Amino acid sequence: MTKNELMEYCKAKPGVTVEFPFDSSCMSFKLVSKFFAFTDIDDDRVAISLKCDPLLAVAFREEYEGVTPGYHLNKKHWNTVYGDMDVPREKVLDMIDMSYNLIYKGLKKREREELALQ
Repeated sequence: MTKNELMEYCKAKPGVTVEFPFDSSCMSFKLVSKFFAFTDIDDDRVAISLKCDPLLAVAFREEYEGVTPGYHLNKKHWNTVYGDMDVPREKVLDMIDMSYNLIYKGLKKREREELALQ
């Protein structure tokens, strides 16, 4: 899996915007006003940080060497996933979907309705 594949998969999700709020290399993916993924575009590693249910976050870290506590993020709710290690491509995509869905569920009803209209 390439970093470009990760970025394109995130960008293709409904309502997603891309920003660089911290510096010129940390690309963030937002749904309305909430982040669901981060990647460093200047890093050669295929890595993406994703929001995760706390119990699943620990389970993924135990199952895969390529899943670590979120880099510079709340370790309870975020994992950094290395797509160039032992995590299967489909599992990485599932983790992106989970992160996106966690944020979607946390949106206000009005925000979800606005997304449905897009």
